[in-house]
Amino acid sequence: MIVFIGYLASAFLAVSLLMSNAFKFRWYNLAGQIAFIIYGFLINAMPVIIANAILMVINIYQIIQLYKSKEAFDVIPVNESDPLAVRFIERNKKEILEYFPKFEIHKTSSFAIIVFRDMTVANIFIANVSEDGNATVKLNYTIPKYRDYKVGKFLFELEKDFLIKNGLKKITYNNLNHAGHIRFINSLGFSRGNDTGNYFKVLSKD
Repeated sequence: MIVFIGYLASAFLAVSLLMSNAFKFRWYNLAGQIAFIIYGFLINAMPVIIANAILMVINIYQIIQLYKSKEAFDVIPVNESDPLAVRFIERNKKEILEYFPKFEIHKTSSFAIIVFRDMTVANIFIANVSEDGNATVKLNYTIPKYRDYKVGKFLFELEKDFLIKNGLKKITYNNLNHAGHIRFINSLGFSRGNDTGNYFKVLSKD
């Protein structure tokens, strides 16, 4: 049992090093340090306890700072032939197709925007919008570093009026099967439709 806790602590620290998201890195790292402190008590190793207690305090401080930090978000309309959009899609094409395997890179859509986070391109959102305001999502991709749901909350909650002003009254996903993206849109209040892989969120009933 004691050895298992030591292995578990090491595993948490190892996994944390694989995280590109700062929040996940800190939380996994913190879990590893707590496990090492428990391990240190069980084997009566004071240096292990002290070292990890210090690191734990530092980690908690960094986590608090991350949650308190106020980042600047911005959104700009683009089209899929825009050089920035093309470069972003091409650079992330492999993972994009894991999330949206039916996405056609050079096919024109009626609505496309890029979301900046602290002046860094964080997300691209592309949809086909019908006359009644139903926006069928073709692509909604955020780079790994910024997958803490803040971009989604900015886009679908804080910037909801921007979407409505541009004719989007309802956001619809069809044939969505990626578990991670389903968790993401569920956290933003999307509802499940009648068909498999169908999810939607109503922005305006007008």
